[in-house]
Amino acid sequence: MEILAVKWKKHRAPRRVLAIRLQAMGDLVITLPYLQGLRNMLPPGTRLDLLTREEVDAIPRNMNLFNRVYSIGGGRITKKQLLHTAMLLPRLLLNRYDVVIDLQDNIISRLTTKCLRPKSWSVFDRLSEIPAGERTRQTIEAIGLGTCFPAAGFNLVNRTDAMKLLQDNGWIKECKLLLLNPAGAFETRNWPLDNYTRFAGLWLKRFPRTQFLILGTSFIADKSIYLEEALGGLCINLVNKTTPAQAFAIMQEVKFVLSEDSGLMHMAWVSGVPTMALFGSTGSQKARPLGGHTAFVDSADLECGGCMLEKCKFADTRCLTRYTPELIFKKSIALLES
Repeated sequence: MEILAVKWKKHRAPRRVLAIRLQAMGDLVITLPYLQGLRNMLPPGTRLDLLTREEVDAIPRNMNLFNRVYSIGGGRITKKQLLHTAMLLPRLLLNRYDVVIDLQDNIISRLTTKCLRPKSWSVFDRLSEIPAGERTRQTIEAIGLGTCFPAAGFNLVNRTDAMKLLQDNGWIKECKLLLLNPAGAFETRNWPLDNYTRFAGLWLKRFPRTQFLILGTSFIADKSIYLEEALGGLCINLVNKTTPAQAFAIMQEVKFVLSEDSGLMHMAWVSGVPTMALFGSTGSQKARPLGGHTAFVDSADLECGGCMLEKCKFADTRCLTRYTPELIFKKSIALLES
């Protein structure tokens, strides 16, 4: 795959770099280990800024990664976003960026890059079938500064509030945290809830010093109550109790994640947490987690695989129901042992 780019040609390293990512929380999070890798490549004193949306800026603002995080408002309405971008451009122009790395490739990111007139730039290939993380790495490397090695273990500005929240809700530090995340957007991306409780039972037999954690929004409130009742005192239910930045900070304490396709799944693997991902109707080719600390099951082997339908045309979500708790547990243990 050839990335559209103008390479950095000067002998010295660039002094001011801007990265642009404007999509949803999970998509932004995917870029973070690669931007941390970029930061590690650049000499001390180099300015690395981020342009993103107000809806998703909480996590990057809580990281000692960027010199400045710029946010545009307007929600998800393009016309309003363009207006906010136009108002922000004079401030961006003052920074006189040497390099712009467009990890979005939409009308706003293209317009911003054109107006800033950097000496070097690169553009994310949003149509490629290559996983998003790999495309992010390739877009950064297309600038010509060297090999970008993704880095986890983020340095957060504030972890105290998140840790206190965990402890106030029953976390015993001697117990390892396992995150259960039944947060797939549609029924075709949902593993049966009873499978989670059966998986938890198998896990406890192998690792008795475990507590089960549930994070997220009101979207999974009913599911979290079901799991909390089924798992009793071993469950820490923080649904609707965390900000995105707190959830990301808490993720750094988690030892294993079992997750459907969602933003939290991306938070997990980019944080270096062993992650077992469950893909139903989602095509895993673009969205799958990367690295030796991840594994996944998907529907690619089925004739109807990767259908992206919200409701199963067979009414049985066979792409996920065929995966038993015993099988997922076996794959999870293999992942840990590897």
